[in-house]
Amino acid sequence: MEILIEDPITTCLSPSVYDMICKLGFEARENCDISSIVTQNGEVCWTTITDCVVYTESAQGLDYGGSVRLLGPVCQAVHLHLSSLTKGQFETRYSSGFQWTGVPELFPEMFDALGSLQSLAISLSLMKLTSCLERALGDVYLLIRKECPFLLRDLIASEELSQVFGQSVMDVLKVFVGSPRGLNLRNVLWHGFAAPQEIPPKYCSMMILLTAGLGQLLKGYLQQTKFTLAHRPFITLRSLEDLIVFPDVTYEVLSVLEEVMKKSTFILKIMLPYWEVALLNFKSHRFADCAILLLVQLETGLRKVFATVNKCPKRLLTAESTALYTTFDEILAKHLNDGKINQLPLFLGEPAMVLSCERSIGVWPLLPLPEGSEREAQRSEGNSEINACHSLITEIVAELCHHVPETHRVPHASEHLPPEEWPQLLRELCSIPVRTLFCPRAVLEVLAVLRKIGAHCRRVCGQVATCAELRRRQWEDRSLRSRQRRNYLRLVHSIKLLSPMLYLILLLIALELVNIHVVLGKNTSEYQQYLRFLKSVLQYTENLAAYTSQDKNKWDEAVNLTQVALLKIWTFSEKKQMLIHLAKKSTSKVV
Repeated sequence: MEILIEDPITTCLSPSVYDMICKLGFEARENCDISSIVTQNGEVCWTTITDCVVYTESAQGLDYGGSVRLLGPVCQAVHLHLSSLTKGQFETRYSSGFQWTGVPELFPEMFDALGSLQSLAISLSLMKLTSCLERALGDVYLLIRKECPFLLRDLIASEELSQVFGQSVMDVLKVFVGSPRGLNLRNVLWHGFAAPQEIPPKYCSMMILLTAGLGQLLKGYLQQTKFTLAHRPFITLRSLEDLIVFPDVTYEVLSVLEEVMKKSTFILKIMLPYWEVALLNFKSHRFADCAILLLVQLETGLRKVFATVNKCPKRLLTAESTALYTTFDEILAKHLNDGKINQLPLFLGEPAMVLSCERSIGVWPLLPLPEGSEREAQRSEGNSEINACHSLITEIVAELCHHVPETHRVPHASEHLPPEEWPQLLRELCSIPVRTLFCPRAVLEVLAVLRKIGAHCRRVCGQVATCAELRRRQWEDRSLRSRQRRNYLRLVHSIKLLSPMLYLILLLIALELVNIHVVLGKNTSEYQQYLRFLKSVLQYTENLAAYTSQDKNKWDEAVNLTQVALLKIWTFSEKKQMLIHLAKKSTSKVV
């Protein structure tokens, strides 16, 4: 990112968008009586709000600027009203109106954010509110239709929601979140255009009240129609496979990040508060809040790089209503709107696979073993089967070495390569650039399986190393019970097979990755057979990860599993149906 110069940017909002959000709603100075907007019991008086929405002379569209001017005093009155309430009063009056969202517990947090007067907390609250509002409106839409519109603006403009809430109410939502010609609060925040201080707190207060008012209207609709609102389930990360993508981040690393953030040209200075609060949330284990802020700022930072490398600085700003915003879709596209090649992927590069487990496997032989443990392992376990597997692994690796591109071969790579040179060969293969962006589906499908195999191998490596070190210390401290002692000996025994087996798999998937575009030359039947083979390797690594986990420690089963998988790899390799067998040997032809 060093090519990016220091930014003099004071806002990412275009002039008209800035005026719409930061100025128009403050032009009218008259006071608005809160009793005309909401009753003592918290009932929203929609007529007062909808009367502020004005239309163009032809009555065919909304006058967004005029509507924002008239709604400004209403929003201010609502903000002063909520600010005057205690938390208990707020919950008593409005909590029932938030139940329809499915996440009513978020709204007391938003109330606290309003009271804090911290602009960033208010922006984050508005992001959460618009997100849960969008999902809840989709749930309401599904009362009438079976498939929900993909875009929020289409959802708000739908006839179905007008049936439930009324057209005038939906027009109010259009002004706040449903159109790029209005305040468009959802998009300017979720796409990272608005700095914290650019979102007036009164709009967050107004959105809270509107959400409660929508709940009140929906209650009446459900009573009339006898419908029952069902909420779609949220996606939850449950499996370790999903969770291991997150690296361990120590406080030392966070301290370094705090310093890097202040100097990085990737981060716009006006957006630095988002990053700082994201780190605070991480330290406080508020990972959802941290993820929200970082995902948004990732888009902002990439947009800055996109605008710089493609020499289109104006794309850093929010677009007018006549053009699309520069979002992830365009930032990561192959071509720009004018047909030119997008320079961002070329600038960032496209590594297909970060094989860090190779280093972990390399450490296994260096793990110190307690005195006598290795001799005991050799006495208690037979070595004939493992020796047979070693011979087969050596044969398969020798076959794989014949398909290494000549320009990346290590000495003697075409012959029987000694195991101590396998890591160097693997590093050579991983240094070969492979085009994986904007590829046909077949290529991406194979790539996904290869990546999953690599991820499971990495997990196995970490588990084995951690377990071996823990058990070694316990062995030396004489704190292992008899059964645990035998289990440790099985671990020592199995490492002799698991280490070369994992190297074999890493070499295999690295070579297949180098030749991944050759998969397009397979017919449907060949492709399905090949995919089934890869998925069988994936299944092996998944099972191996389960068997080597600390709560399982099934080392004998891991060895048996490895023997079966090895035979499958050998059998498929003999059929000459892998990508390395189809690829031309001339490295000039390798994509």
